[in-house]
Amino acid sequence: MSLPLNTTATDMLQTMQVHQELAKGAIKPSNIFAEQAVTVSFSDLMKQKVSAVNQDQLVSGAMTRAVDTGESDDLVGAMVASQKASLSFAALMQIRNRLVQAFDDVMKMPI
Repeated sequence: MSLPLNTTATDMLQTMQVHQELAKGAIKPSNIFAEQAVTVSFSDLMKQKVSAVNQDQLVSGAMTRAVDTGESDDLVGAMVASQKASLSFAALMQIRNRLVQAFDDVMKMPI
């Protein structure tokens, strides 16, 4: 029961309402999420996430550059974009570190 990658807020709200009904027992689990089930490979997911982090970095750079050159006076927006880019990059690095650690653990396992 995973959500597609391009989920909107209303889709998430509807999914939460379905989960609430499932928890109450008002509806029985069946193929409720069959139309939402999307099989995504791990490599495709990682490519999408790296691309999203890159896009956040590019947007942050463009907004910062616009403020620096005087094209924009949205300093708060530039700072928020910068923090968003920084957070997404830090999260990506944590995921990478966990993956490398898991790979090392698997490699150290005795056969």
